[in-house]
Order: sequence, then C-alpha cells, then structure tokens
Amino acid sequence: MKILGFMGSPRVNGLNAKLVKSALKGAESKGAETKRYDLIKCNIEYCRGCFKCVFENHDLPFGKCPIEDDVAGILEEYVRADGYIFSTPVYDVGITALLKTFLERKFALFFKDKEDTVTLPAPRTPAHFLKKASLFVTGNARDEYREVMGDPCFETIEIDFMLEQVDVADKFYVGGAHVMTKERLEEKKKEAFNIGVRLVEEIEKEREKK
Repeated sequence: MKILGFMGSPRVNGLNAKLVKSALKGAESKGAETKRYDLIKCNIEYCRGCFKCVFENHDLPFGKCPIEDDVAGILEEYVRADGYIFSTPVYDVGITALLKTFLERKFALFFKDKEDTVTLPAPRTPAHFLKKASLFVTGNARDEYREVMGDPCFETIEIDFMLEQVDVADKFYVGGAHVMTKERLEEKKKEAFNIGVRLVEEIEKEREKK
C-alpha cells in the first residue's frame, strides 16, 4: 500500500509539515509505503484552460497536458497510490494558491467529450471509493472557528475527491497556529499520527468488503 502526502504550505518545516510527517509515520506503522510532496519545491505551472488533457486521449490514465513541468510525473504516482494526505494552511479564508494550482492541474485525471456541455467530467480511473484521503487544515483562528476557516478549505479539496470516487476519511482542523505551545503541538502530532494509522486501516477495511 502506498500513501502520498501533499504539502500545500510554502513553509517546508512549519506546522503543516510536522502534521503531515506525523501522519505519514502513522501510515508507515501500519506497513504502508509513503512519499511526501512539498509542492513549493515542485515545478507546477498554472493551468491554461485549454482542456486538451480532458478532451483528448481518453484511453490514458490521465490526459496529456501541453505544459512540460513536474505534474505528469506526480500524476503517474498519484494514480497508482492507495491513499492521500492533503494539507494546507488557511490563506485569506481559503487554501493556498500553491495547492489550488496543483488541484487545477489534477484536471488531467478526468475526461469529457468536447460536445458535452451538461455533465460533469468523469474520472479516467475511477477509484470506486476503495481509495481514501485525509485532509489537514491549519489556521491562526482557534479550533472553534473551524466552520468559518477550515470548512471552506475542506470543501475545495473534497470536490476533486468526490469526482475521483475517493472517500475522505478524516478532516482535521488545527487552529491557534501562531500561539502553538510545545505541549499542544505534541498533542496535535499524535492526533495526526493516529489519522495516518486510521487512513490505512480504513482502506484495508473497505477492500476486505469487496
């Protein structure tokens, strides 16, 4: 089993990074292979809205984008993975531009006929809800502001997973980022570790049903 972590924060050693690292360790404790993508270190250009990746080559696991950057290589691993961890801080009551740029380029995972102006795009490789994801959002506002600060971020990320037929196992909002004590950080890292454990367990449980 392989779990991929996607870090949407530009701070590679910040709170998001610590949470993702702990979650991936939790997944590893259940025997999973893991890999973390720090999106700030990846060459990911903006989507240009040409729709070539969606309209053409419907037989491929993901569409060909005319932009030559790191996205094709990332998506090759993405389609083979069993689970995902996505993490972002709240920037202007939303996900970071860094993560949003990557989500837009994930459009290549879908296909649609050019003449179809009615339906939503369909997944090229449907996960049939056998894959799962966990979402982390951090913010300066305290935990009780999750509905205002965290939920809009969760919803933005969840839309893609809904179309891919990937279940979201956990949504973890951590507030008070700028006043995080050492004790509270350790507590949140333990929670993140357990989320990584649960992600693997939930994937295994779902596959045992089939």
